[in-house]
Amino acid sequence: MKAIVYEKYGSPDNLKLKEIEKPLPVEGEVLVKVHAASLNAFDWHVMRADPFVIRLMGFGLTKPKNKVPGADFAGVIEAVGNNVKQFKPGDEVFGCGRGSFAEYLCIGEDKLAIKSKELSFPLAAAIPMAALTALQGLRDYGQIQKGEKVLIEGASGGVGTFAVQIAKSFGAEVTAVCSTSKTETARANGADHVIDYTKEDFTKSGLKYDLVYAANGYHSISDYKNVLEPNGVCVMSGGNGSIFSLIKDMMIGLLISKTTNKKILSFIANINGKDLVYLNELVEAGKVKPVIDRKYPLPESADAIRYLEEGHAKGKIIILIEDEEKA
Repeated sequence: MKAIVYEKYGSPDNLKLKEIEKPLPVEGEVLVKVHAASLNAFDWHVMRADPFVIRLMGFGLTKPKNKVPGADFAGVIEAVGNNVKQFKPGDEVFGCGRGSFAEYLCIGEDKLAIKSKELSFPLAAAIPMAALTALQGLRDYGQIQKGEKVLIEGASGGVGTFAVQIAKSFGAEVTAVCSTSKTETARANGADHVIDYTKEDFTKSGLKYDLVYAANGYHSISDYKNVLEPNGVCVMSGGNGSIFSLIKDMMIGLLISKTTNKKILSFIANINGKDLVYLNELVEAGKVKPVIDRKYPLPESADAIRYLEEGHAKGKIIILIEDEEKA
């Protein structure tokens, strides 16, 4: 099968299109013929092993353990391993695993869900990691409630576009923070208020929020604390600092949460089929629509990652494994 392969950590220049062996599902796994995949910041962090701690998280100490990049995907189940109970060959599914920049991948049945027939493969592939991160950050960590004032920082990126829509689905009053060129995207996603960060700093406006979701954590912990209402919560799922600054922020956030009536929380999304089913239901109900910026064919995956690293994407970037007409 065709796949994008990288033999060493580093830049997108290391990504090569190669013929490799087609995988076989083991017990509890399914074999998926991939139609589309999508990019996340997670993908280029793993590709570059940046921060270094990624090497210690099962991805390979000196070189990549799994040489096929990519996590999010949508496709059709071709075969199932022993004891698979939820899926059968022919099911159209989407999910999140490892090695999605390939014609086939194997994945545990607990990390995927049935795709709505009305949802194209590229749109379904855009959902998993970003939407799960937005959902769990708002619902599980932010404890979002109807009527709350919620601010989404980084509202036009992969996670942010979902966060705005999901917050609205919970009945919140949403303020989106993004750059000038992306304000219309934020409004189209349902934001009640939009702040152009190139013209206004929300941390200096004097406005307070019940929940701040920092999809891109570019401000200090004290800045987030100061814009929270009493008993308010700030949830951070991204940032641009080193591993040392991330650890420092987590420790400061923990101290604030223990010593004040405000909470500063960081988390990593839990990939699970139950939440993927819930997200699919939101899409079917018209409450969430994946936002796609660009699509690239599989051989141009390196260019796709270069574009992602520039940080200007409005929504998700898709890798088409099949021709778009088929996907």
